[in-house]
Amino acid sequence: MDNFLEARRRSQFLRLAAVLVVIAAGLVLRHFGYTVGLPFIIVKYGGSALWGAMVYLLVALVFGKSPRAVIAITALVVAICVELFRLYHTPWLDAFRLTTAGALLLGRIFSLWNILGYAIGIAAAYVFDPARPCR
Repeated sequence: MDNFLEARRRSQFLRLAAVLVVIAAGLVLRHFGYTVGLPFIIVKYGGSALWGAMVYLLVALVFGKSPRAVIAITALVVAICVELFRLYHTPWLDAFRLTTAGALLLGRIFSLWNILGYAIGIAAAYVFDPARPCR
């Protein structure tokens, strides 16, 4: 039983560490991507893919005992809902979206391409999930 709990703690710790790495990578990509000459598509949609990976990892932290496929589907539903939420506008929400935190958390403009980026990031996080069983 102790080995099982230790393995769960280790898995969740690795996922938390991965979340922090993905967040840092996304911030670095968005802040320095154009400066180092990366093309628009890499900066824009690479950030979306990293955001999708972050959502997968956060869902995995909350629902760690669930099968990874369920975590991936849940993460995709969350990501799509957040993207669809961009279609809703109120003055206070639009003001929040103009802040850095609002832009990073909610985004500003609806895009189907973002959903594709999220799906790619979620799929990558699913494949490289640090808590996946070793084979």
